[in-house]
Amino acid sequence: MYIITGGAGMIGSAVIWALNEAGICDILVVDNLASSEKWKNLVGLKYTDYMHRDVFIEQIRQNGLSLNIESIVHLGACSSTTELDADFLMENNFHYTRDLFLFAKKHSIRFVNASSAATYGGGEHGFSDDLETIKKLQPLNMYGYSKQLFDIWCIQKNVLKDVASLKFFNVYGPNEYHKGNMKSVACKAVTQIQETGALQLFASDNPEYKNGGQVRDFIYVKDCAKLILWFLENKQVSGIFNVGTGKARSWNHVAAAVFVAMGKEMNIDYIPLPEQLKGKYQYFTQADMSWLERENCPVSFTSLEDGVKDYVQGYLLSGSPYLCSL
Repeated sequence: MYIITGGAGMIGSAVIWALNEAGICDILVVDNLASSEKWKNLVGLKYTDYMHRDVFIEQIRQNGLSLNIESIVHLGACSSTTELDADFLMENNFHYTRDLFLFAKKHSIRFVNASSAATYGGGEHGFSDDLETIKKLQPLNMYGYSKQLFDIWCIQKNVLKDVASLKFFNVYGPNEYHKGNMKSVACKAVTQIQETGALQLFASDNPEYKNGGQVRDFIYVKDCAKLILWFLENKQVSGIFNVGTGKARSWNHVAAAVFVAMGKEMNIDYIPLPEQLKGKYQYFTQADMSWLERENCPVSFTSLEDGVKDYVQGYLLSGSPYLCSL
């Protein structure tokens, strides 16, 4: 059995979709559906069972989970970069991950973990995933810090050989409808353009970047799923790894790709950067993906233009907005 925590989320449901495509359906989905719309991400997928995240971790901590587990893909976390409850993030993102990892290590279960590019902070130390760089990182928000804590803990405890911890950069794609304000700009853009004819982007308050010229490493969620499956198949590969395309693109590039995919003329309104993001905003991210060659990983990545086109035309504008394997 494969266990996917955060299995109803964007990346988690994409991993289930990819497993289904590979003929794998013996999957335990762990999540917190509550009254959210995340359940819709599961409707078109095949899996064995669902368990609430709190029940799951209680059983893990009591060593009471009697399943024949092949691998655990731990994607469950609070991913809001504006979350201010530090105690919650410590428990939900760090302690939960640590305890689940210790269970996996004890039972020799493959453990793939979601870290984050938010750990890189302002990028003053670059974006290399080598251990010396990782030790120096100073995240700009509590979310990034909660993700950094587990990576540092693994280094300090000398257990990186037992985990593949993946630093996801800016992921976009199907099954993110439930994410509210944390949805990708590509997702928000279609609704805004349909309703107003224009797209709002943050103006720059950094003189080194023009409005909309802030750049990020955008990666399509289907590529993330492919890469995670590669890590599940190559259990000998362990450590901390970036997950991006290695090619930084601007928000203006994202906007242009969306307008082209929608067949509309570009029309952008630049709005001031919110006060709560000032001093915590990343102006440049670009994953160092040199590990791909080092580990002989053959996974290639979809270009921003092709990914946005597939997402907008195949999902956001279609009558079938969710990944489906049925």
